[in-house]
Amino acid sequence: MKRLLLAVWTVLILLIVSCCSRNQDFLPDHVARFEEPPQRIPSRFSVDAPLLGNGYMGVAMSGSPERLAFYLNRNDFWRLVSAHDESFPAIAGRLELAVPALEGASYEVEQHLWDATTLGRFSKDGVSASLEAYVAATEDILVLRITNEGGESLSGRARLLLPDPSPFPEKREEGVTPEGIQFIYRGFADSVEIPAASASALLVPGSADGSFSLAPGESLVMACATAGSFKTDDCLQAASRLAAACDKRHLSEARKAHERWWASYWNKSWVRIPDPLIEKQYYLSLYGMASCSRDPDFPPSLFGNWITGEIPAWMGDYHLNYNHMAPYYGLYSSNRLEQADPYYGPLLAAIPRGQFYSGSVCGIPDGILLPVGIGPLGIETTRWSASLEKAHPAWKDSGNIECGGMFWGQKSNSAYAVCNLAMQFYRTLDRDFTEKVYPFVKGVATFWEKYLVLEGNRYVILNDAIHEGTLGTKNPICSLGLVRLVMETACDMSELLGVDFGRCEAWKDCHDRLAGYPLQERGGKTVFRYTEEGVAWWNDNTLGIQHIYPAGQIGLSSNPGLLETARNTIEEMNRWMDFNGTNSLYPAAVRVGYPADSILTHLHAYALHTYPNGFQRDNPHGPENWSTVPATVNEMLCMGHQGIVRLFPVWPRSLDAAFHQLRVEGAFLVSAALKDGEIGNVTLLSERGTLLSMQNPWPGREVEITGPGGRKQIVGGEILKVETTPGSTYRFRAKNPDRRRTLGQ
Repeated sequence: MKRLLLAVWTVLILLIVSCCSRNQDFLPDHVARFEEPPQRIPSRFSVDAPLLGNGYMGVAMSGSPERLAFYLNRNDFWRLVSAHDESFPAIAGRLELAVPALEGASYEVEQHLWDATTLGRFSKDGVSASLEAYVAATEDILVLRITNEGGESLSGRARLLLPDPSPFPEKREEGVTPEGIQFIYRGFADSVEIPAASASALLVPGSADGSFSLAPGESLVMACATAGSFKTDDCLQAASRLAAACDKRHLSEARKAHERWWASYWNKSWVRIPDPLIEKQYYLSLYGMASCSRDPDFPPSLFGNWITGEIPAWMGDYHLNYNHMAPYYGLYSSNRLEQADPYYGPLLAAIPRGQFYSGSVCGIPDGILLPVGIGPLGIETTRWSASLEKAHPAWKDSGNIECGGMFWGQKSNSAYAVCNLAMQFYRTLDRDFTEKVYPFVKGVATFWEKYLVLEGNRYVILNDAIHEGTLGTKNPICSLGLVRLVMETACDMSELLGVDFGRCEAWKDCHDRLAGYPLQERGGKTVFRYTEEGVAWWNDNTLGIQHIYPAGQIGLSSNPGLLETARNTIEEMNRWMDFNGTNSLYPAAVRVGYPADSILTHLHAYALHTYPNGFQRDNPHGPENWSTVPATVNEMLCMGHQGIVRLFPVWPRSLDAAFHQLRVEGAFLVSAALKDGEIGNVTLLSERGTLLSMQNPWPGREVEITGPGGRKQIVGGEILKVETTPGSTYRFRAKNPDRRRTLGQ
């Protein structure tokens, strides 16, 4: 299904990139400019086709110098109906900034990541202008400042435009309020399950139609506000009122709040590595996720919150066989939990439908089984519909549609959804979060507990699919890893909450007696087989290693033979530029100790293979690969897995590096530095007071640990065991350093 619509997304990518593709000779190099703020986050990157947003409102900049277009989106503006090809995130509208004198101008665009501001500079035959743009972090307003930097007056016009109508009934309005505020409105109320609407309002000071004329040196500031029907009873009134309030004082306060929010965001953690290209992609990825993911009920769609064409590919939905999960992988270890939280909202809303399918398809009414695609608020975007039957009549009898749900033979979607819940759970041990998501995890565990078949002394998985449409296979390797993760997560969550003790015995039995991972020989080496019976290998994607990551079932403490097989499989795959799977392949390579130099070489090439706005080239999706670099780099620098915290576990000792407050399993925040091959002092904050097991950063030497109140203890051995208390900070340094330099003092 995905390949059929590749061309559609390609067109959308080209549309976004067109903003800066016309005059390539005038674009600056796409590398970091190392002007470091005190907080150590690189402040500016050259970037074209910038994406702006605050996690609720998104703006994609496109067009040409004389006619710039700012596509306005809201996370919460969808057409909401449970039917395939009928439910999708919709465009709120477009702000067009027309300055005819800039036709054919040369230009450059620069993205300031530190304060999330985009700067554009345009020049032609003595005509010169600059543009500053940002979406306020704490209000849903796009602020534009255009300045005439030439020697003659500069005229233009800003106006709001509705997109072309969708094929479905909608209400549309546009006009100007008595106060001179331009507005546009779109709403879906007919033939939907949940009505939704969005409004945008534009204030151009002193002009009702948006026209302006700037004398040399003069600037104009305009504000465009958006509002959605899920945040206010009258979104048109709310947007108009907000735009009207955007006087100089209001915008000054909004700017200060904006800068405070982003400063706080960047200070949650940082890394410093010697490859500026990888580092650029690291921070650009985190910037992108902050810009599109904060709304707890409406996480970013398949293309973030930057839709530029009506009805995006795959309906822009939450695809549950990895696409919805992947953007978040790097957020947990990067300590960006506010951006990670929206992930699970649609899953909790889908529980009733998951119970329906579990009962109807498999006869397990108390389990949870979800199809390939869902939307927000319990909407099912891939449900069988009249339009789908007309377009693909053969699908209904192919086995890919079951009880009206599009499964493509895969039983693993709900189990895959647990991966992110487990990442957040083990890294925070947060009771409130666990109480929210445990019903979903319990339902998925219940499904698999009753779906597994006992064959001899082992449990097996029958009638599942490793890839979409590979019906009826036995023991798909991805499902084997996911089910193990589900069972251990359900048990550990129930223990934290003090519930369902009687269920854990059955879940542990399923985990312990589940079939082993199937193997095969390729190129004279043992590698994983994709299924025990059925598909043996696949020439794209990375499902053959996703039991390693994101399922987390193999790591540096695993059996050496299993680790060798894992490394052989990654080498045989050689899919460092995979169409779908880079977000799992790179972290999986780190988890099993693949050579660090090789990982960094491939990661550098991957960072080169991205659009300047951070999206992966030749990938028809959106933010899903923004996790690739953060998740990989974080694991290389600080890995908390299988109960052990490891510092620089898969990192070349010849390369200096440092990190601050990376989040690892056990609810620990860790900071450390590596210089001249030696790890310096280490700082660890224990949020929950769990037992710390840390691989000794200084093998063969004793370690002095300073805890709360300055209390010191000396610990030795390969694994340092430390009882911690909640909210306390611990500092580690090598005892008797033999005159070797100690960092961080």
